[in-house]
Amino acid sequence: MARKIILILLFAGIVALVAGERLLRRPSRLYQTTTGNVEMCLSCHQQEKLDPAHDTKILGCSSCHLGNPLAINEKEAHQGIVKNPGDLRVVERTCGNDSCHASDVKRVKNSLMATNRGILATLRYYWKEAPNQNGDFSVEKLMKSGETSLAIDYYRKLCGTCHLWKQKGDMPGFFGEKGGGCTACHHVVPKDGRPIIYKTADGKEDRRPPHPFITKKIPIANCVRCHNRSGRVGISYQGQFESEGYGTPYEKGGLSSKQLPGDRFYLELSPDIHHEKGMACIDCHTRDEIMGDGHAYAHYEQQLEISCGTCHTSGQPGLTRRNHQLNNIAVEGGKVILTGKLDGKKHLVLPPKKGTCDYPGHKRLSCDSCHSTWVPQCYGCHVKRDMRETHLDKLSLKDVPGWWQEGRSYLRYEQPMLAVWGKKVVIVTPGCQDIVTLINKKGKVEKGFNSFTMAALSPHTTQAKGRSCADCHTSPKTLGLGEGTLWRENGTWKFQGLDQGVETLSGKSPPLDGYVTIDGKPLQKSSRPDLRPFNGEELSRILRVGECLPCHKSYDDPAYKDYRPDRKCPKGNF
Repeated sequence: MARKIILILLFAGIVALVAGERLLRRPSRLYQTTTGNVEMCLSCHQQEKLDPAHDTKILGCSSCHLGNPLAINEKEAHQGIVKNPGDLRVVERTCGNDSCHASDVKRVKNSLMATNRGILATLRYYWKEAPNQNGDFSVEKLMKSGETSLAIDYYRKLCGTCHLWKQKGDMPGFFGEKGGGCTACHHVVPKDGRPIIYKTADGKEDRRPPHPFITKKIPIANCVRCHNRSGRVGISYQGQFESEGYGTPYEKGGLSSKQLPGDRFYLELSPDIHHEKGMACIDCHTRDEIMGDGHAYAHYEQQLEISCGTCHTSGQPGLTRRNHQLNNIAVEGGKVILTGKLDGKKHLVLPPKKGTCDYPGHKRLSCDSCHSTWVPQCYGCHVKRDMRETHLDKLSLKDVPGWWQEGRSYLRYEQPMLAVWGKKVVIVTPGCQDIVTLINKKGKVEKGFNSFTMAALSPHTTQAKGRSCADCHTSPKTLGLGEGTLWRENGTWKFQGLDQGVETLSGKSPPLDGYVTIDGKPLQKSSRPDLRPFNGEELSRILRVGECLPCHKSYDDPAYKDYRPDRKCPKGNF
């Protein structure tokens, strides 16, 4: 018996020696990276082609995907493997390890795209669940605590697909493409990428998509995955306006082929001038704006670093409000040149137009207020929760009671509304005008409430030519009054609006497109404490200039030199 055991052990040893010898005879380059790390992964994964900075010959596979790089069989090698190294749940051990991008982990996790603090804080404030908009709620905290409320339940089920904590591929279709931490932005599929074909144990072919490239040249498409709802700046920038759900104009008797994800139709309007010139989002927006600077800001304007005047200035071009110099703008031959980060194309940057942009009467105007000629305006967001049905919680990925449904009264894009934010005149748009209905488990309406708010927005629809004087000084909609008729009666301005509001469980709503009365009384809430509609005195002064425009059309007209609102018209027109 003992002799038999010895023979078996000797045989096993010989087999092991032979196997080891064969293993050693294989080309060592398959197992060792140029940095000297042993990577048995490379004995199988030889077909993947990565970007030069993350080449498997340099980093291997385990530097990013973890697992067991010394194992010689697939099962053991794949224990603890991470499919997406950019996932914020593991990023400290992958992208953010001490040898790679450790300094970026805190930045990204505290960025607004990861926390959604602004969305959560504002929604809770609108729905009277918080005294102000400075709450410390974040996606990460909600995932850990499971905490909910009416407003948070709405966020979890309808808004929770756009944040960096979301895992790629956790939902079907377009929603599955969102999220992924670092990879939400930095992954691109190679244009010439072909499926990788592996042989399975039973000899069949296993076709897998090509390994994505990791890039710092973020294409617009990656940004638009999320920035196509709410403010819709991603699609607006490209000249796409989400239209009503009629599918018009019809094509050969069928619905329009121009559709956005979620079966949303769109019309083609004027794209942003920067998009027309071939500029991408990252040509303007800085690393700290997108990835964060480490601080947990509550709102986008706090994290925002640039403005139009960062580049279009008569002073030093490319200097942000935090005194950071943009790395793709410089003075060449006496001209300001911006170099595209995706294609290296050079763009001439013009200073503000003299005599127009520096007109003293318009010193409060933001660039957007004049050069954004259209903006998406979604009026009346009808929101219903039905407790008889379940809905997928996008944070827990579980179906839980309470099915949310949204609808809207109507959409518009023309004549962007203006208001005052701090010391600047800016564009505002409905954001949001919630008309909430709650249905209990018995199918009966339990209660309802309204929350009508106007929000400041940089619509990303910049045009080279600004809006006409009449578009601001004679348009009641632009001034926040809404569509309707303006007239003078006994020296006093009068206004009659077309939109009379809608009937709700909480009573009649204000006019959906009316932000203020002709006397300057606000009709809706504002998204920030220092955002407001024009007051009565401002409205009167703006409209007074409108009466002059039929005769005095240009900025250099003598009538506007030392202009006084109380000046009488010499022709007796008013």
